[in-house]
Amino acid sequence: MIFRQITHDDLGCASYVIGDEEAGVAAVVDPRLEVDDYLALARYMGVRIEHVLETHNHADHVSGHGRLAAATGAPIHIHRDAAVAYEHEPFDDGWELRLGRVLVRALHTPGHRPEHTAFALVDTARGEQPWAVLTGDTLFVGDLGRPDLAVDREEGARGMFRSLRDKLLALPDACEVWPGHLGGSLCGGPGMDMKVASTIGYERAHNALLTEEDEGRFVQRAIAALGPQPPKFAAIVELNRGPLHHGLPQLEPLTPHELHRRAAAGGLVVDVRTDLEFDEAHVPGAVCNPAARAGFGTKLAWLADRDDAVMFVGGDDGEAMRAARLAAAVGIMRLGGFLAGGMTSWHQEHRPTQRLARIDVDALHELLGAGPDVQVLDVRERVEWEQGRIPGAANVPYHDVRGVPAGIDAQRPTAVVCSSGQRAAVAASLLQRAVARAPIHVADGGVGTWERRGWPIERPQPAVLTRPSGAVSEAR
Repeated sequence: MIFRQITHDDLGCASYVIGDEEAGVAAVVDPRLEVDDYLALARYMGVRIEHVLETHNHADHVSGHGRLAAATGAPIHIHRDAAVAYEHEPFDDGWELRLGRVLVRALHTPGHRPEHTAFALVDTARGEQPWAVLTGDTLFVGDLGRPDLAVDREEGARGMFRSLRDKLLALPDACEVWPGHLGGSLCGGPGMDMKVASTIGYERAHNALLTEEDEGRFVQRAIAALGPQPPKFAAIVELNRGPLHHGLPQLEPLTPHELHRRAAAGGLVVDVRTDLEFDEAHVPGAVCNPAARAGFGTKLAWLADRDDAVMFVGGDDGEAMRAARLAAAVGIMRLGGFLAGGMTSWHQEHRPTQRLARIDVDALHELLGAGPDVQVLDVRERVEWEQGRIPGAANVPYHDVRGVPAGIDAQRPTAVVCSSGQRAAVAASLLQRAVARAPIHVADGGVGTWERRGWPIERPQPAVLTRPSGAVSEAR
């Protein structure tokens, strides 16, 4: 039989090609927007892609089901509750699809979304029990999918509890778990692992939420650690539910003069080179978002409105074009072009540049020890900031920096810090764009580095309860 996992590393998404080589038939599950890998694999193995299967209407990336259906003529299958506008073949719980010796069985697993469906795989030549299950966004390696992208989060969590108990945990312990996302995706929680697969038995024993047998406690635990929702997720869902898309946006090469003119008219310039290159010199007003770093597409979806004319500046044309493909994957389709020749062409015309001060954590410690002039902006998520921060640091998550934040003096130097320097790079460029006088990018480390050095960390004080007698005790 055929079984291949294909990942989109920037978004942490996983899709699958399954089928039977001898029968010459295959299906693709949860295809990403760029479909060339599926077509190439089918040609290599000498099979036809005859079916496209979706576990659900995705909220974090644009599906390639329309492009794949156009390229192969394969019908698209999705659960009836998905209520999609495109031509498809709806199925219900228990639906089965035969691909030669491979049997695909639909397991309706609502929770992440009402239509969500996992696919159990049976190799009929070897046995009747499923040997693997494609769990989509319900069960990940080390974590579970988030329950707040379609319904009330408590309702979603209750649905997920029942789906796990009634459907997925009813599978054999040896059944392999192949999820729809790997670590780094916003569709799961902080426990998601970078491992590509697991088993039902291992997850039953070691996945923290699966050990919770009480539904009420499960719900509270499932919603307690929810991070920010995927940016513009409702718009992405509508793209995936709507009419099929068969193409990719085209990217126009721009001269330095044209880039400057379009930026002055309100276009967003995104520099996709490394943060080190950006800090040394960049187009005035550009935002730093390195395409070589994981999460480029997610960050861009937070930074750019769908109506923005986004323009890319890379080290060369190829780097900008790759960024454009990653942008399309998160629904950023209105692209204003790219700087032809990269940053070199800007320098060749002797156009003005900006730079961003760059320091490491040790230098930040020295600056703060020298006096009160430097202020610290921590751009991690609020839950990270509350777990421990540099004393006196203000907090605004990087994706919410839309000007000079409250509590930050635009005339004083501002050191921007996160956990590694990656989010700080984006936020420092946004702060510079907002005309803060002296933003400083704290790179090559962050708050964790500071704490490992043994320097002071602020943490919330425990809540204090007063007993009726007047005695005081700390809340546990």
